Amino acid sequence: MSTSDIFIGEIIGTAVLILLGAGVVAAVVLKRSKAQNAGWLAITFGWGFAVLTAVYMTGSLSGAHLNPAVTVGIAIKDSDWSDVPVYIAGQILGAMIGAALVWIAYYGQFQAHLTDPEILAEQPAEEGLVDQKAAPKAGPVLGIFSTGPEIRNVWQNLATEIIGTVVLVLAVLTQGLNDSGKGLGAVGGLMVALVVVGIGLSLGGPTGYAINPARDLGPRIVHALLPLPNKGGSDWGYAWIPVVGPLAGAAIAAGIYNIAFV
Repeated sequence: MSTSDIFIGEIIGTAVLILLGAGVVAAVVLKRSKAQNAGWLAITFGWGFAVLTAVYMTGSLSGAHLNPAVTVGIAIKDSDWSDVPVYIAGQILGAMIGAALVWIAYYGQFQAHLTDPEILAEQPAEEGLVDQKAAPKAGPVLGIFSTGPEIRNVWQNLATEIIGTVVLVLAVLTQGLNDSGKGLGAVGGLMVALVVVGIGLSLGGPTGYAINPARDLGPRIVHALLPLPNKGGSDWGYAWIPVVGPLAGAAIAAGIYNIAFV
C-alpha cells in the first residue's frame, strides 16, 4: 500500500464510518426524525453496520484501520511505526468529514431540535460530580458527535474505554487481519463489526464506547465549529479520556497478543 492509498483510504473509510455511525445516533435522538426514540439497540447495530460498510469499502485500499487504536495495536505487534502518522491523519480528517456530512443530512432536524423549548429546558447538570457547579454545560446534541459518561468518574470512565478497546484490538489482532497482517480482511471485517456491536451492548452504557480516538475527537472538533444554535459546550474537559483510554487499551491488547499468541 502506498502512502497516498493509505491516506485516501482512511479518509474515505472513516468518513463513511462516522456518517453511518453518528447518523444512526442523529436518527434516534433528533426531533422530526422518523427513527426518533428507536433506542440503544438501533444505535449499537447501526455502528456495527457502519464498521462493516467502511471496512468492506476501503479494506483493499488502506487495510481499513479506521481507528488510531487499531493502527497503534498493529504497529506495536509489528514494531513498525512508519505509516502510523499517515493513518491517524487520514482517520481524523475522515471523521471530521463524516461528522459534517451528518450535519448536512440532518440539517432541518438539528435546527428543529435545537430551537425546541422543551429540549432546551431539559438540560440537566452532569451526574456523578461532587461539585455540581463544576459540571460542564454539554449541548443537547453533543452525543451525536462524540461520547460522554453517564456518571462522570475519571478512573471509571478511563477504565471502561481501556477495557472496551482491549477487547476490540485483541479481536482485530487475533481474528480480523488480512493475509498481510497490515489491515482488516473480508471475513475479519465481519467479525470486527460483530465485536463492535457486542462491545456496545455490553460495555457501552457507562461512556458510550468511543473505543476510537478519531471517532470522538474529529466529530467533537466539528461540533465546536458548526454554527448550531443553542449547542452548548463541547465538553473538552472530558475529551482526553476517549483519546487516551483507547490508545492505552490498544497498547495493552498488543502486549497481550505478543506475549500469548506469538
